[in-house]
Amino acid sequence: MPTNYTELYFPVLVQVVIAAAVAAGLVGGSFLIGKKIRNRVKDTPYECGINPTGSARERFSVKFYLVAMVFILFDIEAIFLYPWVVVYRELNVSGGQFFGFFEMLLFIVLVLAGFFYIWKKGVLDWSAEETAKEKP
Repeated sequence: MPTNYTELYFPVLVQVVIAAAVAAGLVGGSFLIGKKIRNRVKDTPYECGINPTGSARERFSVKFYLVAMVFILFDIEAIFLYPWVVVYRELNVSGGQFFGFFEMLLFIVLVLAGFFYIWKKGVLDWSAEETAKEKP
């Protein structure tokens, strides 16, 4: 059992040093061993083996960003659910019989209310814009 901070954090320091050494070794090795041929083919962007088409400066639809924010919202919900599950029994002992349950139920209801709101607004309907263009 560690008795001071040095003994406690020494394994973390060793792991960080080893990770940095491995990363530096791999980057340095590829720099020293790798071929340094520069030509037009090597300088083109690689997109999964397909030749790039169009400009990289195209605008994305606002719906793309809204769906990304919804994804982050539900990731954060999952992050809050995990610690709650871990301490659920202690919450019920210290705060009453159903305190922890109703606390998380309120949280989930609020998140689902936001989800149903954006669903009703059509944020998740990607085809709405396309069907509007098809109907002249």
